[in-house]
Amino acid sequence: MPAWVEPTDLMPVPAQASGMIFVRRQDVVIHLDPRGQQQYSAFRIKILHSNALQMGNVALAWNPAAGTPTVHTITVYRGAEVIDVLKAAAFEVLRREDQLEAARLDGVLTAVLRVPDLRVGDELEVAYTTPIGDPTLGTHDAGALFLLGTPAPGRFHLRLSWERGLEPKEKMTPDMAAVAVRKEQAIDFRFDNPPPLSAPKDAPPRFQMQRLVEYSGLADWQAVSRQFAPMYATSAKLNARSPVKAEAARIAAASSTPLARASAALRLVQQDVRYIYVGLGAGNLTPASADDTWQRRYGDCKAKTALLLALLKELGIPAEAVLVNTSGGDDGMDERLPNPRLFDHVLVRATIEGKTWWLDGTLPPVAIPTAIPVFHYRWVLPLSSEGRGLERVIWQPAVRPDEIELYDVDARAGFDIPAKVTTTSILRGVKGLQQQVQLSPATPEQLLAAFRQNVIGSTWQSIDAVKWRYDEKTQASILTVSGTWNVDWEKDGAARSLALPGGGFNPPDKRVRAPEQDQKAPYYNDPRYSCMVTTLRLPTVTKLDNWSTKTSYDARIFGENYYRVFERRAGTIRMIRGFRTERLEIDAATAAKDNDRIAAFDNSKAYTFYDPTSGVPLGKVLAPVPATDEVDWTADNVPCLASGAATAIAATEASASGL
Repeated sequence: MPAWVEPTDLMPVPAQASGMIFVRRQDVVIHLDPRGQQQYSAFRIKILHSNALQMGNVALAWNPAAGTPTVHTITVYRGAEVIDVLKAAAFEVLRREDQLEAARLDGVLTAVLRVPDLRVGDELEVAYTTPIGDPTLGTHDAGALFLLGTPAPGRFHLRLSWERGLEPKEKMTPDMAAVAVRKEQAIDFRFDNPPPLSAPKDAPPRFQMQRLVEYSGLADWQAVSRQFAPMYATSAKLNARSPVKAEAARIAAASSTPLARASAALRLVQQDVRYIYVGLGAGNLTPASADDTWQRRYGDCKAKTALLLALLKELGIPAEAVLVNTSGGDDGMDERLPNPRLFDHVLVRATIEGKTWWLDGTLPPVAIPTAIPVFHYRWVLPLSSEGRGLERVIWQPAVRPDEIELYDVDARAGFDIPAKVTTTSILRGVKGLQQQVQLSPATPEQLLAAFRQNVIGSTWQSIDAVKWRYDEKTQASILTVSGTWNVDWEKDGAARSLALPGGGFNPPDKRVRAPEQDQKAPYYNDPRYSCMVTTLRLPTVTKLDNWSTKTSYDARIFGENYYRVFERRAGTIRMIRGFRTERLEIDAATAAKDNDRIAAFDNSKAYTFYDPTSGVPLGKVLAPVPATDEVDWTADNVPCLASGAATAIAATEASASGL
């Protein structure tokens, strides 16, 4: 084993050991040297259950550009017998590329060995060293050590060590600081039977970090920015006779405004360069050149960003590459050590006529430059030769719903006759783009056949038409289905009742935590804005004042807005149900107060009632409710919340009158 490793003493196996395994020792050591990072991993476990025999399938994965792993031992202890597995079995090296279906080529090699004749009661010992550094970063790298929240019982040892002159910055959670033992060129963390830990329930993502040690050889986030900026500057340089220059000239001649030119350049990168992640060699972090990417017509986010930067520069549009995290892992990034591995994506931010626009070359070609990124980013890192720090992306409640469902139920023919129904789904953001990718290749005939095959037989009795389109102006995927339903009227003599589709709300769950969890941590809300709109066209044999509905309400609880409103008008009952996240986080005191309000929450279904023996006068409504065909639901100011109703109706009336 390497000289920088100090193996842990074996822990005795308890007489009443239970579970799948008992860990007699586990050592994980990260060592920093002039080559980068090396990781020593070793364990000796007692196998207590047949399900643990799978641990005999030993697999090592590594990037060959960083070096080659070394296996120190694979040994089975069976009573007094010591079996050297490497004498009877050998590793098989595979180049699996197991993410080809996701268009990823990472070049990672995997060595696999299956320990023969492994049995319950055996002790298995495995030890190996793997290079984990990225050749692009060298000694200017970063990483983390961690212990799972619910490890198996036993002994665990984590260590960070370094050679002289390479001592990194380090930062650790309080649970690790409590056991840290510092030495001249190392920090050790030892645990015997560590208790299980659970992150505070419903807390923001940053509170998930427990038993974590970060280390970094970078001075600050500005250093990360400076380190990556030259890579993109170099990759975005075009040869004197580059065909990309001709593409830029064509765009300039065909488009009159900077925004139109930026949009055309973005579409070119999205549409004419297919996405393939290329992490071979040093390609995990280093972008391919713009000329190479255009010549082979494929590339990953790095390559597409470099190509887009090259086009925008030719068009005279200032732009920069920006590192982002698309998985939500950027919450609390400003409190972490600088680490380029915390980012999983790069895109372009351009300045056009004094305004900021985000351009993502990996999105479908209907995704235009936007003032707000498609994904919800909390922190981003612009790349600059001078070095830029993290920038916070301020979150605001959504102005337009991410999801709108329209139901137009035409029951004018009577209670016992199937109703003519039209449903329209309007999706924006990531879901809208996903639907565009899914549905755009299908012909209208294929869509109709698919819906008839998969939908008819439950609520739908027939489907007459299916129409889909993507509206680039409003960035909305719009799917409309028309046909007939057998409406599920509930009967009580001559009276009828119906729960309108899309109208119910489930009450929110209480925001409470187990006693051992952090009671003061805030509670997190996923950013959402949805809207359900239903128009029921009443049987013509009935009178409007024989109909009634549940009550409307406009409630805010746990930082979320629950809105439902009904109106009877012109032979119809109209309903809107809106939900929007107003605050991403609420403090524990507010959550405790709102827990007491749940009992009063109206979680009834959106019932409408018909009784021919009673009359219900039309009263004042919470807000005017347009029918599904009276408002452009792809517009900005749709009446999905109380504040938007009057604005949307006024805008529609003004448009109709030519104002």
